[in-house]
Amino acid sequence: MCGIIGVFGHKEAAKIAFFGLYALQHRGQESAGIVTSDGEEAYEHRALGLVAEVFNEPILQKLKGHLAVGHVRYSTTGSTTTKNTQPFFVIHGKRTFALAHNGNLVNAHILRTELEKQGSLFQTSMDSEIIVHLIAKSLNKGLVEAIRDTMEVIEGAYSVILLSQDKIVAFRDPYGFRPLALGMLNGGYILASETCAFDLVQAQYLRDIEPGEILVIDENGLNSYKGVESKTTAHCIFEFIYFARPDSDIFGQNVYNFRKKLGFQLAEECPLQADFVMPFPDSGNYAAIGYAQATGLPFEMGVIRNHYVGRTFIQPSQSMRDFSVRVKLNPVKDILRGKKVAVVDDSLVRGTTSRTRVKAIREAGAFEINMLISCPPIKYPCFYGIDFPSRGELIAAKHSVEEIRRYLELDRLHYLSLEGLIKAAGGNHKSFCLACFNGKYPVPIKIPVHKEILEKD
Repeated sequence: MCGIIGVFGHKEAAKIAFFGLYALQHRGQESAGIVTSDGEEAYEHRALGLVAEVFNEPILQKLKGHLAVGHVRYSTTGSTTTKNTQPFFVIHGKRTFALAHNGNLVNAHILRTELEKQGSLFQTSMDSEIIVHLIAKSLNKGLVEAIRDTMEVIEGAYSVILLSQDKIVAFRDPYGFRPLALGMLNGGYILASETCAFDLVQAQYLRDIEPGEILVIDENGLNSYKGVESKTTAHCIFEFIYFARPDSDIFGQNVYNFRKKLGFQLAEECPLQADFVMPFPDSGNYAAIGYAQATGLPFEMGVIRNHYVGRTFIQPSQSMRDFSVRVKLNPVKDILRGKKVAVVDDSLVRGTTSRTRVKAIREAGAFEINMLISCPPIKYPCFYGIDFPSRGELIAAKHSVEEIRRYLELDRLHYLSLEGLIKAAGGNHKSFCLACFNGKYPVPIKIPVHKEILEKD
């Protein structure tokens, strides 16, 4: 759950990275950082906070060079401290390296223990630092070979952009869990987690970084190498359901249209007699549009969002999450009073947020509240970079749909079926990771601490 950006060959690389991170702010709100290079010297600035809080014009002016790598962070591995901000910046020998990582390594604990036994000293608690240590161990073979050796060892989800003085290198895990795209900008190149970053700086999308690929961008242009073989893909389906911006294209599809298809599938599975369809904004907007179009029901905004409050799912603490729910959405009483409503949302994780929202709609005078969820029940935690907690905190892991309906005080609750989700995705379930729904993890869970999370009540 992070956003990464890379820029090569632009005289204002730092500003391009800044605007790219601004577009990717939804992927992480804890910290932001940019490292630049002029081919010889590297410059850095990282801090806790939002992109607009961390950077200003004087700071960006000091970040010189035509190369840049940037990062916005939401922590799934490693605590929220200044030392854990990215890009992770080190000097090894006479070379500087800055690494931005999106994803989670599932064998991080094992690798860290082995590296520490061999004498490695760690500066942070991030799994991303492990990648740098492993690359450094094989640098005598050359950078591409060092990255290839590292990819043979690390397991899990990683989309990585690495800056090394005069070049930018991107590499991606063989399953392609997290998105990473390549674009062209004024004769240079740009890399980003999502294409919405390209749109903001008017870059041209070229292609995605392939799963298992190593892409080197330097004065010779683009050079692609096979890192590790990709036998099958496991794109994170939740990127489509919730996490990516609707104006982005990821994994070869447009997010907005994908979410509308989820609404079409909901209409096919659960047509309702209601006065109107309404989303919980903004996460439910596009599936609600699809549902309304498919059923012919009117579409209304029954609750209004305060856009100056951060995304509740991103907030790291439960107390902050509850506060944000109360501040974030306000029911429109005149629209809701006495009405039968079909409420569409993208997901139910813990259930606490939805319970508060449903209560507010009921208190506003809604006569009947039916809720439609545009994904199946989330029953298993994610170890690849989405912040789903232990099974005990996932409401669908221990409760039936009927029990959840009663807990939320709904008149009706319907989850999109797994079959419906796969149909909306194009029918090829083998290309997506569905582990949060069915518990089938593409990369096996080997670490005891992960098993504790999986089994914890």
